Amino acid sequence: MSLSSVSQAADRLDSRVDAWYGPARRNAFLNSIMVAASTLGDWSLIWHLTGATRGLLTREFREIFLLSILLGVESLIVNQGIKRLFRRQRPTEHGAEGLTVRKPRTSSFPSGHASAAGFAVVMLSAMTGGWWMLLWIFIATTVATSRFHVRIHHATDVVAGAFVGAALATALLPLL
Repeated sequence: MSLSSVSQAADRLDSRVDAWYGPARRNAFLNSIMVAASTLGDWSLIWHLTGATRGLLTREFREIFLLSILLGVESLIVNQGIKRLFRRQRPTEHGAEGLTVRKPRTSSFPSGHASAAGFAVVMLSAMTGGWWMLLWIFIATTVATSRFHVRIHHATDVVAGAFVGAALATALLPLL
C-alpha cells in the first residue's frame, strides 16, 4: 500500500467521521468544555499542572520534575520531528466557526495535544496506578477529542497522536 493510498483512505475516513460528529458542534455546553480542554492542552499545561499538583500533594518532587522534562522531550519529538515529516493540512485554518482556540504553527499530523495526552496517561498511570488511571484516561480523552471537536485536527490525527504519545511514554518508562 502506497503512502498516497493511505493518505486518501485517511481523508475518506476523516470526512465520514466529521460528517457523523458535526451535529455535536452545535451543543453550546459541549463547545465550552472542548474549547477549555483544548486551551488547557496548549503546551501540555494541563499535564504540567496535574503533575505539579500530584507531586506537591504526595511530596514526590522528583516526579514533578521528571514528568515535565519528559513532556518536553515528547513535544520536541512530535512537534519538531514527526510533524515536519508529514506536513498535513489542518481541516480549518482557525478552528470551527464560533470556537476560539490558538492557531497552531505546525502541521496537522499527528495531533500534539493527543500525543501529550497519550504520553501523560501512560506516565501518570505508572506513577499512580489504581483508580487514578481512569481519571487520567478521562482527562486525556477529553483533551485529545477537543482538537477534533474544534476542527484544528482530523480524527486520524488525534488517533495517531494518542498512539505516538503512548508509544513514546512506554519507551521512556524505564526512566521513572
